[in-house]
Amino acid sequence: MNPNWQQIVRDRLAVLRLPPVREIEIVEEIALHLEAIYDDARADGLAEAEAQARAVQSYDWRLLECGLSRVERQWQPPAATLEWLERKGGIRMESLWQDLRFAARSLRKRPGFTLLVLLTLALGIGANTAIFSVVNAVLLVPLPYRQPEQLVVLSAKNDKKGVTQQPVSYPNVKDWKEQNQVFAQLAGVRGESFSLTDRDEPERVSGLRVSANILSLLGVQPVLGRDFLPEEEQPGREKVALVGYNLWQQRYAGSPQLVGQTLSLDGNAYTVVGILPRGLKQPGLTLPAVPPSGADVWIPLIPATSEQNRNLAGFRVIARLKPDATLTHAQTEMNALAARLEQQYPDSNADFGVDVVRLHDHLTGRVRRALWILLGAVGIVLLIACANVANLLLARATERQAEMAVRSALGATRWQLMRQLLCESLALSLTGGFLGLWLATFGVPLLTGLSASSIPRVEEIGISWPVLGFTMLVALLTGVVFGLVPALQTSGIQLVAALKEGKKGTMGGVRARRWLNGLVVAELALALVLLTGAGLMLRSFRAVNAVEPGFDPHNVLTLAVPLPVGSYKEQAQQLQFYERALPALNQLPGVLSAAGVFRLPLVGFATSIFTVQGQPVPPGQEPQADFRTVSFDYFRTMKMPLMRGRDFTERDNAQAADAVIINEELARRFFPNEDPVGKRLQVRQEKTRWREIVGVVANAKLTGLEAQTDPAIYLPFPQNTWPNALRNSYLIVRTAGDPNQSHAAIRAALRAIDPALPLAQWRTMEVILAESLAARRFNTALLSVFALIAGVLAAVGIYGTMSYLVTARTPELGLRVALGAQGNDVLRLIVGQGMWLVLLGVASGLLASLVLTRLLGNLLFGVSGTDGLTFTATAALLAVVALLACWIPARRATKVDPLIALRAE
Repeated sequence: MNPNWQQIVRDRLAVLRLPPVREIEIVEEIALHLEAIYDDARADGLAEAEAQARAVQSYDWRLLECGLSRVERQWQPPAATLEWLERKGGIRMESLWQDLRFAARSLRKRPGFTLLVLLTLALGIGANTAIFSVVNAVLLVPLPYRQPEQLVVLSAKNDKKGVTQQPVSYPNVKDWKEQNQVFAQLAGVRGESFSLTDRDEPERVSGLRVSANILSLLGVQPVLGRDFLPEEEQPGREKVALVGYNLWQQRYAGSPQLVGQTLSLDGNAYTVVGILPRGLKQPGLTLPAVPPSGADVWIPLIPATSEQNRNLAGFRVIARLKPDATLTHAQTEMNALAARLEQQYPDSNADFGVDVVRLHDHLTGRVRRALWILLGAVGIVLLIACANVANLLLARATERQAEMAVRSALGATRWQLMRQLLCESLALSLTGGFLGLWLATFGVPLLTGLSASSIPRVEEIGISWPVLGFTMLVALLTGVVFGLVPALQTSGIQLVAALKEGKKGTMGGVRARRWLNGLVVAELALALVLLTGAGLMLRSFRAVNAVEPGFDPHNVLTLAVPLPVGSYKEQAQQLQFYERALPALNQLPGVLSAAGVFRLPLVGFATSIFTVQGQPVPPGQEPQADFRTVSFDYFRTMKMPLMRGRDFTERDNAQAADAVIINEELARRFFPNEDPVGKRLQVRQEKTRWREIVGVVANAKLTGLEAQTDPAIYLPFPQNTWPNALRNSYLIVRTAGDPNQSHAAIRAALRAIDPALPLAQWRTMEVILAESLAARRFNTALLSVFALIAGVLAAVGIYGTMSYLVTARTPELGLRVALGAQGNDVLRLIVGQGMWLVLLGVASGLLASLVLTRLLGNLLFGVSGTDGLTFTATAALLAVVALLACWIPARRATKVDPLIALRAE
């Protein structure tokens, strides 16, 4: 005998004193729900008492309070309106608090579901937080100078040759400073390195030679001491220096007594007049001679005699716009000034203009596109995570239709139902946000370690207040995004139909299935976009790695040998050092050969205009070549094969005929049908000296593996004409085994020649080669990780959707099996429906990829943005993974027992 369910409900409702008419509706709806639960329990074999207890306990009777506000609004007397409004405020706050508490209890009851959602959100939000911390520090935070938007960088350019962002000569810096009318201040900067020998152990420190007004231009002050004085930029004045904050702390323990003391830099005495502030490592410029850690010592810019040559460009220029000047105004004026200088100095300034760019753009221009693309990619990962969570919530919400129907029957408005569901999604998103922030605290150091040499301002990257605010905003928006669709879907239920379905009414209707299917298609499309982009980047990285550098980087150790100017002022003294050092190194055990070079491959470069004898060209159209000075045995040490002629020897000294070796590219361009050996060419800075080509060496990638191969000219050490080249050269040592094991022996051999010689930048050529690819490796690795996460989330999404649909269709599948359907028929039915979604997602993703992968632009190398192989491979990979995700729940559907399925129905 069935219990009197309506009487049971009336007893529960008595304490609420609801109006009679409204009570009848509520009693009927709740009684219908309890009766359905009771029938299910009896069908499961429970006794009457146990089945009745299960039905009563299955409903949370505190949900009846949700109907109280609606009833009171209908029956409230007008005379008590003010008192009622005051009381209503309390009721709303209490209801919201109840929603939150109920959301917490509900999520605790489903630990598996809650854990899956939180992990998905933590991955998406954590990845976004980590990348945003990089974007914020590098691109969004202003530079730490006074009114940084007024700071600009001036560089030389040659539109005819496609040359931009080039350094300029000191005479041009001086002319720009004196003749412009648009800048409040202008300063020249040049990177240097110095031998610091004020302690027992000599140290090589990086430095800057700067105009005396550099700090006032930037709007900063020393933390101790004073700034440079204008007159200290003149020759003959006492040598002074500003010391960087890091060097002050590390070498001098932050002693304030350092101000006023003397430093020995390259054998010259410099008086310390001030300490630079923390974080001021360089004036925002990208300078080849200055490492990412910044310059340790700044000295006034007093040009050497050789730097008065307009053909020797080595200075960067920074300027501050006048308050009423614009960037366009500055560019127009500098164009006019460049035209005047071209007429005045046609030999050096022909076809050269001026680039005027914001200092911030100059510093971040090479990484801006990549960082925005990475932020967009990780945003796609978050969208996929949101779609995944929305799918999970939608599937769960359709299972709760009976519960929502009872709430509605008790008087809960649609807004109250939506509020309850949104409270659950926001609780999940905020918790996921905190977990993502926790993951980001580990991810940010990994990012900075991976990108230390490729991203400017890397030391400023971290979890700051703006990053924390971004994370919380993303968490809130994520909660709204993935919670809104299930809330809208579930709050608009049909009461009678939902209550009749009870707990078995999990299909949610056609509209729910469309939402589920649409979210899966969107996930697959977005995942394919990321997979395709990552595939293109991986193929590009592989293509770059496959480029032959033109030399053998294995077992080669390099080190900087900065010869102090005090001990090695003349080139003869510098040559004497190498004449002693190279034989000493060659005699060390395990050393196969040693050589010297000015400008290591892949590290620095210098170009020079040259003229081939008998091939005159119009002024301004002279060709340029990469210019290197090397010792004899350099090509043998680097294993660069000689194609024609001979190598340099000890006989190519200062008294011998001027000799030069060229690369194959120069020979191909200028001697296409003849042997270049024996021909002559002239380098511009050597004026009337004509050099005989004695050999042709194989091409080598000197400026980067991705750069085109340009003409190259090699001069022997004894015949060097480049100012200070031998003072700032490198030693290259090829060993039979691990070159890192030779440090001590090499150091001892060089110390025996000069105990005060600082040795710095110990690196193998393999490390240099890897560092040259750091930016590409960083971009490729992150995009690949994001694509992998997106693919996994998409596979989980389609697996979850198909599992839900299989569970919801269990009665239907049981009926099909009872009517004679075989396991393969059921398998084809489920997999076929899933693969239709996959095909739609892949097709949409391919179309989107054709558009979005074009944004990769110059990030690609050796592969087109529409590469058919990449598109086909990534689409096939995603389809196979999605097929497996469909097959697993479909396989489970073939094992449905028709008796159990039909009894459940």
